[in-house]
Amino acid sequence: MAHTEQIITTVSTKGQVILPKAIRQRREWDTGTRLIVEETADGVLLKRAPAFAATRPDEVFGLLPFKGEPKSLEDMEAGVLAEARRRHDRD
Repeated sequence: MAHTEQIITTVSTKGQVILPKAIRQRREWDTGTRLIVEETADGVLLKRAPAFAATRPDEVFGLLPFKGEPKSLEDMEAGVLAEARRRHDRD
């Protein structure tokens, strides 16, 4: 997505920069899009901020309550296989 056209914008007194509409559309950056601002050796890099913070499995395991008997590995494999068959049959 390298573009050779140079676009010039201005920093406002509030430190705001207007990103050209064509760039916002190509990037699908709508109003309210959160961006990460990263300073690099070549300048400033803008990247879309992730919707959710990164987590590790041990941070989220067991957060959803479950009532009932624990499932065996065989039960879980059968459930996954049944869902895969259901989705495949739907296509």
